[in-house]
Amino acid sequence: MALVRLIEESEAEGLVKEVYEEIMASRNLSKVPNYWKALAHRPEYLASTWNKLKSVMAEGSLDRRTKEIIAVAVSATNNCSYCLSSHTDALRSLGFGDAELVELMAVVDFFNGSNATASGLKVEYEPPVPRA
Repeated sequence: MALVRLIEESEAEGLVKEVYEEIMASRNLSKVPNYWKALAHRPEYLASTWNKLKSVMAEGSLDRRTKEIIAVAVSATNNCSYCLSSHTDALRSLGFGDAELVELMAVVDFFNGSNATASGLKVEYEPPVPRA
């Protein structure tokens, strides 16, 4: 259960209503996801967070699928159930299957462990030197 009351679409006014409408239209949704409803207590924060997400997830050097893969990996590492579910749904809508999801979690598992080992042992990185 959320620690703040969610602002429902029927209660939205002004900037909140504008952002809600854009979220639903851009994502082809019939209702606003709860994350955004929680942020709506601070309309300017809601709007700036939505704008940041649009900017970050826009097509650029990385495509949307790659960005969603990163979002799932980070969400799993940060143990954010909400974000993990949300971005896994997004990946599935882009054709990501079960085998790919398990492979992604295997990569997350390996690098979380190897990062902890390298950090714990304070191993210093040296760039590889090609054979002569």
